[in-house]
Amino acid sequence: MEPLTLLALAVVGLAAGFVDAIAGGGGMLSLPALLSAGLPPVAALATNKMQSIVGTTIAATTYWRKGLVSLRALVPAILLTLAGSLLGALTVKNIDTGILDVIVPIALIAIAGYFMFAPKLTDADRAARLSFPIFVPLVGFGVGFYDGIFGPGTGSFLTLAFVALFGLGVTRAAGNTKVLNLASNLGALLLFIPSGDVVWPAALTMAVGQIAGGYLGALTGIRFGAKLIRPLVVVVSVAMALKLLLVP
Repeated sequence: MEPLTLLALAVVGLAAGFVDAIAGGGGMLSLPALLSAGLPPVAALATNKMQSIVGTTIAATTYWRKGLVSLRALVPAILLTLAGSLLGALTVKNIDTGILDVIVPIALIAIAGYFMFAPKLTDADRAARLSFPIFVPLVGFGVGFYDGIFGPGTGSFLTLAFVALFGLGVTRAAGNTKVLNLASNLGALLLFIPSGDVVWPAALTMAVGQIAGGYLGALTGIRFGAKLIRPLVVVVSVAMALKLLLVP
């Protein structure tokens, strides 16, 4: 790949990591960039997973170090999310995912509406509607399975679940989302890497940008909390919905 192309991909990696660490949706920037650089679709998907896992790791670690994530409480969910993503990646070749092109944008718009209009969405924790130890692993498996099959909106779905079902404040929800996103990406990569689909020069170059973007994005999300994360989830969810509806 040309040096200027790699430089541009590094910049995209930084921007994608920054957005993804706060509200998810970094793939809206990174995946089109990889396709524009001439990668075939499967290679672009695999390379996108590889570069994004770096920024997700940095972001998840930053949230954890700031005391916003309990890894011990998430261990069962991490394992089931990874398993769900791997199963989804194995399943995708045998099913028609066309219906998701319609369902997912509607779900993303609903998520945007919830974060826009629901009262009392702050950084304060609230009473959970469902048991965290029992249902977070089930949600992780379901969302991981979806991520392995399709992908767009995974972060938004997880953040909504942590806020609406498990009573977490918005910033803690973002941190927990990053941890399960990491598990989901890893599950898919367990297939992509052995199959040789990752284009390593592009992945490693974008990973450099992801390191800075993931760290700065996590610090920004922690610094401004719900005041930033809430509107950004709305913007990212609507943008992803419009992209899925208008750009095949």
